[in-house]
Amino acid sequence: MIETRTGAAVETWADARLAGRVWSLHVLGTGAADAVDLGASSAVLECDGKPILMIDCGPDALEHYLHAYGALPPAVYITHGHMDHVAGLERLFHAAWFDPARRGGVKLFAHANLIPILQARVADYPGAVAEGGANFWEGFRLIAVSRGFWLGDGWFDVFATRHHVPGTSFGIALRGCFAWTGDTRPIPEALAAVADERMLIAHDCSLVGNPSHTGVEDIEREYPAQLHAQLLLYHYGSAADAQAMRGRGFKVAVPDGRYPLCAPSPVRAEAG
Repeated sequence: MIETRTGAAVETWADARLAGRVWSLHVLGTGAADAVDLGASSAVLECDGKPILMIDCGPDALEHYLHAYGALPPAVYITHGHMDHVAGLERLFHAAWFDPARRGGVKLFAHANLIPILQARVADYPGAVAEGGANFWEGFRLIAVSRGFWLGDGWFDVFATRHHVPGTSFGIALRGCFAWTGDTRPIPEALAAVADERMLIAHDCSLVGNPSHTGVEDIEREYPAQLHAQLLLYHYGSAADAQAMRGRGFKVAVPDGRYPLCAPSPVRAEAG
């Protein structure tokens, strides 16, 4: 579908489906904070094998990303401020800062609630570089969001999740394509607002839940059976946990796994 803006044709990501492009979710790591052998939970939205958006940047996530793509990510979305999801930002800053061609060019999307948290955790250390003269956020193009954001011609929904303190953790969804919950307890009401029957839903889940994370019994209890087939579980504690969840009929992500996606739903761009 072609929308028009003041008489000019505007390509939206709906047109990508007509062009036969291939969409996928590349899961870099699948582990909970203490499951270091599985890699910090992170993923990359790809189109025709090219990275569009990296989700979270934990301690080893950038290393995995660079191994896969050979260059810095064009854009990164941060779900929340725990170090297993943001500890790689310091390395990303240094890589961007000392490359004049990329300095300030990596788009960094985060919910406005997270900006003070990220400032305190990764940006406020005196002297971002030994030589001085560098402010941490100048290494990126920081974009604060609330309901969602545009990236290219695609609109990404941002939704609150249930992880520790309310208002500090946020998932992301691209309509018709995928959702990534980030760390969370079950959130059926939030997913009902952004998901449809075409979407892959990557959901925090380990074998046993706790007050901040989902367990497989929580999934079985809180979500309708028809949604189970759309789920891709990640952020688990061990390979044995993953195998046990597969034994209960769920798809479980593996480190460095790629999962096919439907093309994003049509986006109607407003005249501007």
